[in-house]
Amino acid sequence: QVQLVESGGGLVQAGGSLRLSCAASGRTFSSYVMGWFRQAPGKEREFVAVISWTGGNTYYTDSVKGRFTISRDNAKNTVALQMNSLKPEDTAVYYCAAGGAVVLTPRRYDYWGQGTQVTVSS
Repeated sequence: QVQLVESGGGLVQAGGSLRLSCAASGRTFSSYVMGWFRQAPGKEREFVAVISWTGGNTYYTDSVKGRFTISRDNAKNTVALQMNSLKPEDTAVYYCAAGGAVVLTPRRYDYWGQGTQVTVSS
């Protein structure tokens, strides 16, 4: 069982930056692939970024490549999403998730946080 708690969301102007953090409970954090997803009003939850167990592999959705960076610290049981050059279309609730494989599909992830709101004003 893993419990995930996100933090770091907020309101920012277009072009600004935010850093999201996700803290995980439990001693088996390093055995999980960690992903970030987002869901805008009226839209389905979508993949943003994923990082492998040791952090050696990362993948991003095309719309955030070059602007967002996912990282993890297995000693601290945390995963972060650094978001730069934010755009209004990045506005959504952002969720971290833990799973067993490097996949992009939300339903393949076993544990989810409660989400944190990111709002980017134009």
